[in-house]
Amino acid sequence: MPDPFIFDTTSPRFALPMLFSGQAQKELWVNEAHALTDALLHCLVEGEQTDPPTTPVEGENWIAATGATGDWAGHDGEIACRQGGNWLFVAPQDGLRVLDRSTGQERLFLGGWNIPGAPADPSGGSTIDIEARAVLSNLIAALRVSGVFPTV
Repeated sequence: MPDPFIFDTTSPRFALPMLFSGQAQKELWVNEAHALTDALLHCLVEGEQTDPPTTPVEGENWIAATGATGDWAGHDGEIACRQGGNWLFVAPQDGLRVLDRSTGQERLFLGGWNIPGAPADPSGGSTIDIEARAVLSNLIAALRVSGVFPTV
């Protein structure tokens, strides 16, 4: 007869550790869950790179780029979170949004990390409408401020 009380040991989306009654050293599991939650809640990443920073700061998050090396090897595309002097890794799920400090814009994970490119300011054409171009330029500037397009 199958055991009716089979529990998963982690949450389904981000593998947060679960607690069980009678479990020894629950504080380890709780601390791990808090560290991962802290990293993902209103997630800010410093940028994307292949090499871990040489002097990482506690609480920093990075996206490990393709071909990651060192402590990040084998974690391509994952969020590397500096917590307690160690790197924790979170495999992103579709729909995850993070703010990238290096570009000032949001990144969306949908099968991979996506960043929209900024369109060029309006130019050219045989009939030039100065007012329309000004409106489009203002719209592009507003989208940069809101984090949709890069600020540079």
